[in-house]
Order: sequence, then C-alpha cells, then structure tokens
Amino acid sequence: MALLPRFVVQLHDATTLHFDFRLQSGDVLRSWAVPKGPSLDPRVRRLAVPVEDHSLSAGEFEGVHTDHRRGSGVVIIWDEGTAEIVRDEPGHLSFILHGRKLSGGFALTRTGAERWILVKVRDADARPGSDIVAERPESIRSGQTWQELRDRPSDSSAAGDHPSREPPGRCRRARRHRGQLIRARGGVRG
Repeated sequence: MALLPRFVVQLHDATTLHFDFRLQSGDVLRSWAVPKGPSLDPRVRRLAVPVEDHSLSAGEFEGVHTDHRRGSGVVIIWDEGTAEIVRDEPGHLSFILHGRKLSGGFALTRTGAERWILVKVRDADARPGSDIVAERPESIRSGQTWQELRDRPSDSSAAGDHPSREPPGRCRRARRHRGQLIRARGGVRG
C-alpha cells in the first residue's frame, strides 16, 4: 500500500511574514506562498502565489535562516500531515488534508498566470467565522511562535535548527508545470 503524499505549512518571517503551503508530488514539494495563511472558513479566499518547488527535506526545516537566498528569517512548521488528492487538473487542484490544524477538503484554483486562490471546502471540518492563524500561531513541532524562536539565543539547539535537518534549497530534479502537479514518477497519486 502506497503512502499518502505529505503536506507542510511553514510560517516564514522573510522580507514579509507569510505562510508557505507545500504539497508533495513525487520527490519534490510543490509550493505556494500564502501571505495571510490558510483558513478553515469556506467564505475566506486566500491568495496563493506559486513559488519554485522544494526538496522534501525543505519541509523538515524549522529554525533561523541567515543569509539565505530565499530570504533570511525565522521558519516554523505551522502544520503538517498527509494529503489525499481528489482532483488534479490544469488550473485546479482539490485535496483532503489530515493535519493537526488543517483538516478536510481544500482547493487551489488558478486565477491568473502567477495567481491562485486557496479555499476551504464546506464540509464537517469547516469552521465559519474562525481564524485558525490567529487562534493557533505556534509551531506543531516546538510549540513556539515565530517570535519566540527568533528571540531564542542563536546557540540554542531548542530553536529547532537541528544539524540533521537540511535548510530549504532547490531540488536539482525539481520540475515545474504551471497549472498542474508534477506527474513525474506517478505524480501525487498514493
């Protein structure tokens, strides 16, 4: 039995504070920058800007980047889990997330060349009127907020920047196909 693809949402305090939504496709993480973060309210639509694919190990990083080409600053793992792909077509992707903060159906729909919208599907996991980003700002790994991680002494391994975790970097085999998930090695089907 094949394992379900993984997803991770990282909160990154780079040039601007934003969330990186990453969904596994084969041996890479397809990625979108979501400035205001995901929502559990089906009425809320979040801008999602596609960014370059990342290596699977990039989804493991929590810590402080210094002098990093994608932007220095704090990164926390805000949520993670598995994803079931429901629909994968050019310009539209729907999936069911099984995470600690995000669960149930979600959809990403392309609305422009470099513009997608992330929405929560109306289902049993929807929470109209809620703001999960404000309610649960902490890392699911360390329990710290990005501010607490930023303010920790740099020599502290409690910051989550473990030597065994490689910082995000471009995966050499990463390939980008606009409007659809990478179909290499069977795509995202689990």
